[in-house]
Amino acid sequence: MKILMIGGTGLISTATSRLVVEKGHDLFLLNRGNRSEFTPKGCTTITVDINDEEAVAKAIKGLEFDVVVNWIAFVPSEIERDIGLFSKITKQYIFISSASAYQKPVSHYLITESTPLANPYWEYSRNKIACEERLMEEYRANGFPFTIVRPSLTYGDVLIPGAFTCWNKPWTLVDRMRKGKKIIVHGDGTSLWTMTHNSDFAKGIYGLLGNSQTTAHSFHITSDEVLSWNQIYETIGAAAGVKPNIIHIPTDFLVRFDASEEGNLLGDKAPSAVYDNSKLKKFVPGFVATTTFAQGVRQTVEWFQSVPERCQVDEDWNVLCDKIIAAYESGMPK
Repeated sequence: MKILMIGGTGLISTATSRLVVEKGHDLFLLNRGNRSEFTPKGCTTITVDINDEEAVAKAIKGLEFDVVVNWIAFVPSEIERDIGLFSKITKQYIFISSASAYQKPVSHYLITESTPLANPYWEYSRNKIACEERLMEEYRANGFPFTIVRPSLTYGDVLIPGAFTCWNKPWTLVDRMRKGKKIIVHGDGTSLWTMTHNSDFAKGIYGLLGNSQTTAHSFHITSDEVLSWNQIYETIGAAAGVKPNIIHIPTDFLVRFDASEEGNLLGDKAPSAVYDNSKLKKFVPGFVATTTFAQGVRQTVEWFQSVPERCQVDEDWNVLCDKIIAAYESGMPK
């Protein structure tokens, strides 16, 4: 197959790009070239900003693809742009949406692709929903051959995943654990969650590439391993060689203290999220997520430690954590 990926060097997409090349397909990556260290050998790079529509049209002139995957579309205007750019030159367009688009608060803990899409807490998720709706409109009106993929929290070498955590310098969480500082876990830590390694996600989406039966269908791709947030943080601690000093703080307290966490927590990670992957397995026979969280996060910790420069610590985030903990403990009964 001849495949074009918009992006293709990010946290989730890197593993998929590598797998596509390993399987012998003709891969084109269209991006700004800022993450060349994650570009797999054997692909063709088109260095252009996808937001420069005129430059993109010029760069892909005369090309046709079996599949176009856009990893970095977030708002309906970007879908509109892609319809104009790719509708006549691809047999399949895959939009990477988000599992955070599913109903919040949830009415049932087990999520399927038919779970309603509604998220009053997070604009990011509402924009993803609007993107999906625009694609369906275009399919109904003009037969645009789209497929929707909804990842949940997917991690790999470059991310030590968490809920309330430091996203820009992930090593901060491990550093904090190793120093014995208190680690904030939202609620009582017993809500259920699903962590997915990017290599497992890659196996799932690979099976959808070029599959015409997936037109106008949506799929989430996750592990079948279900853990509580307490177990998740304990597993990260085990990978770091320590027992984390966990403090449980109510989610609504965290959101009141830091309003920016409303989407991340109430709109995504605070409610239990267990995913039924039956639909994916029906369309991709043999799909199995094989990397346990214990295995995956251990690999991630080792990746960071292998190059000391990767182990950067965000002291501002440490200060924020300490402020939240002090504020919470000051109101606790003595």
